[in-house]
Amino acid sequence: MPRIKAFDENEILERAMLLFWRKGFYATSMQDLVDTLKINRASIYDTYGDKKQLFLKAFAHYRNTSMSTLKSLLYSENSVKKGFEKLFLAIADEAATDKDKKGCFVVNTTTELTGHDDVIKSIIQENQKTFVGAFHDHLKIGVAHGEISADKDLNSLALYLFTLNNGMKVLNRTGSSKKEMKEMVKTALTVLE
Repeated sequence: MPRIKAFDENEILERAMLLFWRKGFYATSMQDLVDTLKINRASIYDTYGDKKQLFLKAFAHYRNTSMSTLKSLLYSENSVKKGFEKLFLAIADEAATDKDKKGCFVVNTTTELTGHDDVIKSIIQENQKTFVGAFHDHLKIGVAHGEISADKDLNSLALYLFTLNNGMKVLNRTGSSKKEMKEMVKTALTVLE
């Protein structure tokens, strides 16, 4: 008869995500996972697989959560421009609230693993397509509503906004001030005018 798990798999995945996000893949040991997740090695292996499989599941959880948050912020405003502003100002707010200066889990993983891990590289490329696609779709709404000029190159603009998103997350990691970030957002979003 199978044993009933005495832990919430999603809660454990959230803890693993935070650990990998803070320390990175290589610096996180199995003992770190046991200590942080508060479950034994056998339970980790039985439920999530090896360290890499757990990392991939935690990374997918982060990306799904990030996309959900992004869409929520973008579509929380009637104005497309205001939606983008709200999104980027929320990232600027992270500069003050992220005490660990974790930055972005995707950006951190990109710099740590894509040079020698084709699986991760493929996931990162797919993540970029998803984010750029979401920005592009939102920009199209702005064009349809007459808020953004129809002569704008939406593909380039969507990639630019994705780069801004990631760049701001890097700046959060370096300790840039909230005030500096907000001023940068104001300047950066002039491309939507």
